[in-house]
Amino acid sequence: MSDALRIVGGAERGEFIRFTVDGRSVTARAGETVAAALLAAGQRQLRTSPRRGEARGALCFMGICQECLVIADGMPVQACLEAAREGMVVRTGGVRIT
Repeated sequence: MSDALRIVGGAERGEFIRFTVDGRSVTARAGETVAAALLAAGQRQLRTSPRRGEARGALCFMGICQECLVIADGMPVQACLEAAREGMVVRTGGVRIT
């Protein structure tokens, strides 16, 4: 559990929670989005582009671009808008924008 890429001072932080991404356990702070938690955990790629298979990840962090689509608890969601929850199961790479 590292706060190296998170704001540490001057902001009240939520408790640590754990969720699963592609079978791997990820630690986040309550209130963080899935995209922020994954970025802090060192995972930038969330899917590949349908046409060229290029890596895609969070881009706008405000829900406009849909580059960060993932499957969370069986539903397609934008990782930049979805709050990480204790026990959540996330699958990357399975969502395609056509």
